[in-house]
Amino acid sequence: MSDTPYFHSVRLDAEKCKGCTTCLKRCPTEAIRIRNNRATILHERCIDCGECIRVCTSHAKIAVTDPLEIIDGFKYKIALPAPTLYSQFIHVHRSEPIIASLLKIGFDDVFEVARAAEVVSYAISKLLITEDRPKPVISSACPVILRLIQINFPSLLDNVIDMISPMEAAAKIAKEEFAKKHGVPVGEIGAFFISPCAAKMTAVKNPLGQEKSYVDGVIAIKDIYTRIEKHLKEGFDPLEIDRASTVGIKWAIPGGETSAVGSRNSLCVDGVENVMRVLEQIENARFERLDYFEGLACTNGCLGGPLTVENCFVAKNRLASVVKHTAQRMVSKTEIFEDAVSTLRMTQEIEPNEVMQLRGSIFERIKRAEEIEMICKGLPGFDCGSCGSPTCRALAWDIAHGYANELNCVFKLQERISQMAEEMVKLGESTRFTSYRKDDGSKKEGL
Repeated sequence: MSDTPYFHSVRLDAEKCKGCTTCLKRCPTEAIRIRNNRATILHERCIDCGECIRVCTSHAKIAVTDPLEIIDGFKYKIALPAPTLYSQFIHVHRSEPIIASLLKIGFDDVFEVARAAEVVSYAISKLLITEDRPKPVISSACPVILRLIQINFPSLLDNVIDMISPMEAAAKIAKEEFAKKHGVPVGEIGAFFISPCAAKMTAVKNPLGQEKSYVDGVIAIKDIYTRIEKHLKEGFDPLEIDRASTVGIKWAIPGGETSAVGSRNSLCVDGVENVMRVLEQIENARFERLDYFEGLACTNGCLGGPLTVENCFVAKNRLASVVKHTAQRMVSKTEIFEDAVSTLRMTQEIEPNEVMQLRGSIFERIKRAEEIEMICKGLPGFDCGSCGSPTCRALAWDIAHGYANELNCVFKLQERISQMAEEMVKLGESTRFTSYRKDDGSKKEGL
């Protein structure tokens, strides 16, 4: 494991937080707590899915990505547009003007991530045929789902395909092609992903399956949108780059990857809560005949990423129009395709993240588990979130680890207040005293 501090793209702006429980209830890994009327993010549990960014009405959750100016740190700059970018602009039904606009705002070359997706699709399809793997094979494309499996479903890590994502493949291939074509050192070339997703920034800073990312920066679509839009109506020269086909562009749509891979018994699910339910069923061997599973954290896949501009359903229709105006067949097989199985494989195993597991010796873990169960049984089980923890079980976990106490529960607090009120009444009655006059022995009551 690296000693480098873990980088999270999703951050909290405490100044804007109002302490509501909206984000608390939507976080898929229970990474948020409300303490002292402010949200806090448990970074060891956060998978940077961006759900909290999406639902926060106070805009207190933000995604940290790179500014466009980061490209100035390299002599040669290559843009890696996600196919989602093509769906963001009204009245634009082709990708060409968008790619041309990227060249006008400072990039020297553009390599479509959709083109790399075609190569990755080909490599995965060959692996499914030539290698015996645990079924169902799980896609490695969505970094949120990979982190989710690490934390919640570590037993399924062996099912994850050991192939780098199209983003990483695009950066690797783009640099190699540019260096060969122009005779320049790879070290002078920067590759920058134009991203719909906060988790891609985290994936670059803390890569899974490889020691170092091939990507040199991640720029949010929403941050670069207006600069691209400014040039869209201008004319441009014919593009002298190899173009992606519909096979790669469809990766932005749920089911695009499974269609490209060509597995017959495949399943695609979008929305992180839906994916969690399916992963639970896969873990319980409920899909014995399933060969390939594509899980996407965002609704409508990458089109619903938190760093996009357009409504994901509008974007889906618009991307369908872009697909219609794009070459239908995959580009001809080249050395890149034939070598992809060996050159685009992950080089490191993905290790489980045991943050949700109890620590210590077997005896200590059993004792702590029993303590959590006992605390949980004493809680009301309403999962209201008023305590600042997402569920009663989460509160029991927090209490057992010393991060909260039973009185964080409003129902337990109400019970305690009622008990204290009764005790105060009894105490008041017991302190009433009777004094007797010395002269005649008669009683005199007082407080």
